[in-house]
Amino acid sequence: MTVTVAPTDASGLRARFDAELAGFLGRQGPDWPDGAPRGVFTALQRFVLAGGKRLRPLFCYWGWRGAGAADGTPIVVAAAALELFHAFALIHDDILDGSDRRRGEPSVHRLFADLHARSSWRGDPEAYGRNTALLCGDLCAAWSDQMFHECGLSTEQVHRGYGVFALMRTEVIAGEYLDLVSGVGDGSVASALTVIRMKAARYTVTRPLQIGAALAGAGPELIAQLGEFGDPLGDAFQLRDDVLGVFGDPAVTGKSVLDDLREGKPTVMMALARSAADRPQTIRLRELFGNPALDAEGAAELRDIIEATGARERIEQMIRVRTEAALSALESAMVADEARAALVALAGQAIDRRA
Repeated sequence: MTVTVAPTDASGLRARFDAELAGFLGRQGPDWPDGAPRGVFTALQRFVLAGGKRLRPLFCYWGWRGAGAADGTPIVVAAAALELFHAFALIHDDILDGSDRRRGEPSVHRLFADLHARSSWRGDPEAYGRNTALLCGDLCAAWSDQMFHECGLSTEQVHRGYGVFALMRTEVIAGEYLDLVSGVGDGSVASALTVIRMKAARYTVTRPLQIGAALAGAGPELIAQLGEFGDPLGDAFQLRDDVLGVFGDPAVTGKSVLDDLREGKPTVMMALARSAADRPQTIRLRELFGNPALDAEGAAELRDIIEATGARERIEQMIRVRTEAALSALESAMVADEARAALVALAGQAIDRRA
């Protein structure tokens, strides 16, 4: 008799998440309303299944396993539902940031704006693209909720995890608003750190971990311990993302290195650069950073200023300190040994990356 063991390594889990996402989306096809163009449905299928690191489902899964629960299809489905919420966040974030590329392809609003222009439809292609993408994001959020509730766990289990899920959604929206406010505010390091904690860190690491653990029936002590691991690791993850947004290779990241600089994205790295800049550097920062017409030459000058002020070096130090704090917290957390090892490996993947 042959016993097939479901893979729990990162690549095996990603394949299982993708299979569940494909199955869920496939089941939505027959329910698509008659008479409604299927462009939105097709675009979302392609966007959700086109790749991604699947970090949020992975952290959710290992939060479940860390609380002592066994592997099974229901937790894989519940964890995969977080990827649909992530799709909602990415689509809306690209609209807010004016980003035209995502994972090496046109972002959703750009896809529909280009469709409008090619089709010579009446009206403004940019407005059509934004409005259609907003609806796409809304649908992903609704689907995420549906998939989570239909994961196959008991009503009591789903209810336990859903409380953390709801908190995560509120934090992400609040974080996006804080990001908008900080863009017209003081641009301080403290303000930028608050944004990344609310908008990205907890939603990437802490809350997925805690959702998985809560689904498994974990008590308040373990939930808190996972937060002590997840918060600094999530901060480090976003700090790395901000570095890649300026210094990364677009062929690897799938995003332009001009977007954050043209937008004037209020990152910790840019706050550090401003605070350490001398007078000539400050003048150039004001002229270049946040300039929608910034070209490759101007971006190269900005990168030189960031390096010269020591801002990039300080960010790397902040990443190291936060990663060490996270791993130290994990050492004393009451999680199963297999889950601890998997989380250490995931921490490395989240920080030591080029995309």
